[in-house]
Amino acid sequence: MLSIHPVSAEKMQAVAKDFQQGISPYNQEGLTDIQVFIGAQSALANLRERDGDLADYLQHLDNKMNMMLKQIRGGESPLDALVMRKANLSANGIAFFTDTPARLDEIVETHLVLLPAYIYVYSFGKVIACDPAPEGEESGCKFRVALEFVFLLEDDREKIIQHTFKQQNLALRNRRQNP
Repeated sequence: MLSIHPVSAEKMQAVAKDFQQGISPYNQEGLTDIQVFIGAQSALANLRERDGDLADYLQHLDNKMNMMLKQIRGGESPLDALVMRKANLSANGIAFFTDTPARLDEIVETHLVLLPAYIYVYSFGKVIACDPAPEGEESGCKFRVALEFVFLLEDDREKIIQHTFKQQNLALRNRRQNP
């Protein structure tokens, strides 16, 4: 799941400055919603392996509570912008298809949820490419955007590396089992 939106260079610099002073970028207003959601989904995924019925019931309750909170608070949270989309991910950047073009060198804030483990990564990237999507792109999107990470915590970089390694390992195992 991925959410990307342009921000000013000043916002990224403010987050980086706060981080240098010991304030985690994850302590920003609005990011709590995502962290709570991701934590709940991760716990539900683990529970689902042991007791599917209980996990389904708790998922239903979680959905109801989220709907009620949204009605009470009003407005949108970063969680609302997360969209399931294919991405080409590395420790240095990410490429994805979208309907919205991006300007070269534009700074964007990224919210990334690595599935199926529900690992949340918050970062800033710089647009290094925005090209027309190839004909027949299965998502139907018009552009392929590539970002280079310009602010990414080392712990998050390691999470991306581990996730990528697990996905590659799984793909190789599936190829061997289903030639």
